[in-house]
Amino acid sequence: MIDFSLTEEQKALQEMAREFAEKEMKPNAAKYDKGEEFSEDVMQKAFEAGFLTVMVPEEYGGAGLSDLDTVIISEELAAGCAGLYTTMMVNSLAYTPIISFGTDEQKRKFLTPQTEKMSFASFCLTEREAGSDASAQKTKAEKIGSEYVINGSKCFISNGGIASQYVVFANSKPERGIRGISAFIVPRDTPGVIIGKEEDKMGHRASNTVELIFEDVKIPEENLLAKEGMGFIIAMKTLDKTRAPVGAAGVGVARAALEYAIEYSRTRVQFGKPIALFQHTSFQIAQMATEINAARLLVWNAAWLLDQGLPAGKESAMAKFFGSDVAMKVTTEALQILGGYGYMKDYPMEKLMRDAKLLQIYEGTNEIQRMIIAREIIGPIKQ
Repeated sequence: MIDFSLTEEQKALQEMAREFAEKEMKPNAAKYDKGEEFSEDVMQKAFEAGFLTVMVPEEYGGAGLSDLDTVIISEELAAGCAGLYTTMMVNSLAYTPIISFGTDEQKRKFLTPQTEKMSFASFCLTEREAGSDASAQKTKAEKIGSEYVINGSKCFISNGGIASQYVVFANSKPERGIRGISAFIVPRDTPGVIIGKEEDKMGHRASNTVELIFEDVKIPEENLLAKEGMGFIIAMKTLDKTRAPVGAAGVGVARAALEYAIEYSRTRVQFGKPIALFQHTSFQIAQMATEINAARLLVWNAAWLLDQGLPAGKESAMAKFFGSDVAMKVTTEALQILGGYGYMKDYPMEKLMRDAKLLQIYEGTNEIQRMIIAREIIGPIKQ
């Protein structure tokens, strides 16, 4: 039987995340959106609340939340500030390969310390020539004795400048192409790890995004995840699991924009009455609310499938692209309702619109999501 009700525990999580967003994130969003300083005060409180380690299993010190729990709090936190949310949830992206493919020894060594003090991690897949085509990795990992030596660079790495450890994808068997890519856990203090340029972004300016350079970085063979050649599978399985929270972030950003638009339309008087009473405005609001609800249901469905251990690649892709597309559409429409005020930095609307755009790009562009969905629905075709 279908049941859309939340448990008492999920309601409590939702309320806790919403309160945190209202008290700690929204009041600081404009400050950290300037991109001039790291949000250490907010992140320390987020760590104490458990938001930096939501998906780390309890036996390794984390909250051990389910996928559905995670998307519920993701919506609330992103509604507070998408940039601050990204800083928090990139940890889950970086921890998922270790949680899903790591040995017990690797989990105790690389996850447990992250739960004992405020720490950050990064997922290092994207390269200048390997964005949407993640199989075109140029970073190499050469096996020499009992070590791997990594050389190459990664770009657009969220949390890269503040992380204490990275999951790095590199080609250990170049002659095997996509089947030669492997995944490695690389501590930040390993000699040869260089933090490159910090990116000056359009949105999500509260989050740290950098280029990472690896020059003769030597790591022991026990830092290899799973086995050689499993890297691409690890990356894709990780993204299948983490795309639903991106869709949830889209829902949160869109919901925040809609709430501002409703508040404004109820008090903004033109031609003798609040603009909310004009049919065009009220129909806009109705359309936005409907699409936000539809996106949330797609997100919840994908998360539920993941919690059941069922295939969810297609559904996660749907949740990600629809949720982020709705965020972009709703922030645009909501800003239009505010008119000139929406365009000014005195109001939060222009930030919401800037933040919405990145959700359509990171963790796989929405064009890639449509390709994933189409391939699964259409199936193989003989040519």
